[in-house]
This record gives sequence, C-alpha cells and structure tokens, in this order.
Amino acid sequence: MNDSLTYADAGVDIDKANELVGRIKDIARSTPRSGVMGEIGGFGGLFSLNISHMANPVLVSATDGVGTKLKIAFQMDRHDTIGIDLVAMCVNDIIVQGAKPLFFLDYLAMGRLDNTVAEQIITGIAHGCTQAGCALIGGETAEMPGIYQPGEYDLSGFAVGLVDNDKIIDGSYIRHGHQLIGLASNGIHSNGFSLVRKIFFDHCKYDVNTQIPELGTTLGEELLRPTTIYVPSILNLMRDLPVHGLAHITGGGIDENIIRVIPDACKILIRKDAWERPVIFDLLQNLGHVSDTEMQRTFNNGIGMIMVLPEKSAQDMMDRLTAMNEPAYFIGEVADRKENEKQVQWI
Repeated sequence: MNDSLTYADAGVDIDKANELVGRIKDIARSTPRSGVMGEIGGFGGLFSLNISHMANPVLVSATDGVGTKLKIAFQMDRHDTIGIDLVAMCVNDIIVQGAKPLFFLDYLAMGRLDNTVAEQIITGIAHGCTQAGCALIGGETAEMPGIYQPGEYDLSGFAVGLVDNDKIIDGSYIRHGHQLIGLASNGIHSNGFSLVRKIFFDHCKYDVNTQIPELGTTLGEELLRPTTIYVPSILNLMRDLPVHGLAHITGGGIDENIIRVIPDACKILIRKDAWERPVIFDLLQNLGHVSDTEMQRTFNNGIGMIMVLPEKSAQDMMDRLTAMNEPAYFIGEVADRKENEKQVQWI
C-alpha cells in the first residue's frame, strides 16, 4: 500500500469538528450567566463562584443521559428538543436538593459527524440551559466510526449547582401531616422508552407518523415532548414558602423516587385518583396490557415532580402554583409508619 492514509480516511473529519466548535461558540453565548469565564474551545470550562452571600456553600452535581428516547429522534429525524430532555434530567435532580444550577456540560458521540444534526442538538441544550438559568460552558463531541450506526448518536450531560448548607433540602424535616403536591409532567418525559417502543412499535406495529386520534397528533410528536424543567418555578416558590422534600419522578416512578426523600419513620399515602392521568399512559397500559404495578414503577404517570411541605403552607403553595400556570395537584400526605409497614401506600 503506497497511498498515505489520513484520519479522515478512517472516518474522523477534524476539519468538520473544528467547524462545529465555531458554531457551538455562538450557541453557548445565548446562555449567559454571571460567573462564566472565557468561551467554549478550551481544555476545560471556567466558572467563577460568587459565594459571598453564603455561610457554607455546597456544590451539587448531577449527570444523566436521555436513554432510548433518542431512537424516536432518529426515526423522526428531528433533533431540536432532545437537548432539552438532557438538561432537564440533570437540573431537575439538582433542584430537588435546593441547589440553583450554575453550569452545564454535554457529551455528544456520533458515528460520523453531521454538523447540521449536532447544531440542532446543541441548540436544544442551550434552550434547556436558558430555561434552567444555567450556562453551557463546555462539552465534548466525539466522532466514533464503527461504534454508532449511521444517523445515530449518544448524548449525556453534567450539571453543577450551588446551595447554602443550611438550605439543603434532604427530607429531615418531614413529619406526619405533611402534604404532597404533584407537579404535572409533560407526558412520558425521558424514562420507560424501551417499554414504550416495545408496545407501540413491536406489539402494535405503529410508526412515528401514525396519527393517534386520542392524542390529536402523531405518535412521534407525542413521544418527543421534552421533559419539563421545574427549576424556575421551584426556585421562585422556595423564596417564600417552606419546602421540606422534593422528588424528581424518573425511572422507578413515584414509589421508588419519593422514598428517597422520606424518613424511615414515615410512610406516604398517595391518592390514586387525585390527578387526571394523561391519555398517553392510558394507551400504553391498555395496548400493552400493562399491570397497575408495572405502570407505577416504570412511568411518571403524569406527575413529574413532588413537593413535600407542612400542611399549613400547602394551600398557599397551591394558590401560587395556579397563579404561575403550573398545573399541580394535592396527591397525598405523610403519616407515621409502623414496623414492617410499606413506605408507600396507594389509597
């Protein structure tokens, strides 16, 4: 072999990657925040902490991906909302501990770099960061031929937030009589999509363009609804009202997520008819013959975040949520737990 081979011959185009970095710099500028230093393109993202207003500042970090919801984006060739999901999965995990998100970094891996698709994805990430009030300060784009199929990619992210130590929300103040307020989800969000795809595509033989009369839209449009970012609403509410527990309802559903913030001496009573479950979950359950138990442990079923707070503040909280156009419901309460009693009970 006499020809001189290049990295591009092996499937990695450095020039195209450099072009993308230039585009990303412009996108990142749309997420300004005090503390950001420099621009994307360095070896690491720089952020200057202002902790003068805190007695004992604590950093809170979270990392996550979007999972097999990406398959829906591939099938629809639509990539402008999946980045919002990525940001939401991280910042919603930060806010549950009372921390305000500061900055975000992403990791995007493709078999062959497609700058048009990559720009759509990162623009979605920037939109998510804007919603959450944090800055996109860096990331990594990898071209990995032989790992990913043509037209496919993987996506993950990392967020950091800040909270004063005495304002960390850890559930330690939760007691008998505390009320649970559920904040509505925007649909399935980003969990359970392996089962979603099995039911709709394998079992029912639908595709993303199938019109679903009950939904008033195509299946693909419904499934790509981006995960709700609860950060601005919760930060607003916490300024005036006590919030003693927060649970982001992701994989494991309400049962497995709420117990992460509830003291062992307490149990949760959840009223199963306290909210109107979105139609998409009824379709999943009926078409897939999914049991109630499996639905509860796989999906959010219409509740994306749960707030736990003293009974005396509950109605005020609900009134404020209503004024903010944030759909919410009284979904249950905290009670004392007897030995060997289940910690979550549906009534």
